[in-house]
Order: sequence, then C-alpha cells, then structure tokens
Amino acid sequence: MNAFIGEYSHNLDQKGRMAIPAKFREKMVGGAIVTRGLDHCLFVFTNKEWEALAQKLVSLPLAQSNSRAFVRLMLAGAMDVELDKQGRILIPDYLRDYACLKKQVVVAGIYNRFEIWDSEAWKQYKNKTESQSDEIAEKLSELGI
Repeated sequence: MNAFIGEYSHNLDQKGRMAIPAKFREKMVGGAIVTRGLDHCLFVFTNKEWEALAQKLVSLPLAQSNSRAFVRLMLAGAMDVELDKQGRILIPDYLRDYACLKKQVVVAGIYNRFEIWDSEAWKQYKNKTESQSDEIAEKLSELGI
C-alpha cells in the first residue's frame, strides 16, 4: 500500500481551493472524500478507504446515541472531491468553517488518510502532544504497541 505520510504546508486560495502534495495525488486518482475529522481537522480518504470506513460506521448500533452522533459527524459532513488540473481540491465552506481553516494549512499524512489542519491549530496540537509523548507511549504500551 502506498501510505500517506509526511507533513506539508499549503495555502487555501480565496475560493477555498488547496493544492494536494504531489506525492499524494496519484493515490487520489478517481476522487476522494473529505469530511469532518476529530480534533477539529478534516479527514481525507481515498474512495476505497472511505468505503471500508463507511461500512463499519453504518454497522454501529443505531440505538446508542454516541454511535448515531459519530456516524452523523462523519457521514453527513462528507463531500466528494476531485483534483483539478493544478492538483487542487475545493474544500466546501462548511468544512472550512468546521476546521477553522484560514489561509495557511497543514496537510498531515496519517497512513490510510490525510488530515487538513489550520496551521496554527496544528502547531498547538503538536506542541501539546509532544509534551505528553511519554504518557502517550506508556498508555500505548499497555495496549501492546
């Protein structure tokens, strides 16, 4: 599998278009899905990865309010996107608002997806996470990682 990895800085233009890192573009041939992510970023999945996730989401228990809320967050906010000739995608207004995206954004490869963050929010998130890295590693070791 060609994984999405790395961290890249990009700009949104006034219409909400953003260039996708060149090494990610080949994985997006045929389109992709962008949706609300966690921690107020956006998740971008290839169509294949999205279909696998969507199947898991729709199988969550309908009677549990947390399941319904998470399914709504992920599925109702989703939008098909395609690369234009310049290798850009158009991020809809409601998703830009959700992630508080301004002009400068960070694209972070997370293996089977990539995330789009407001540059300042990413910096704050990274600083917080890096300062807690020992605690995080200890918790993961309890899970056998």
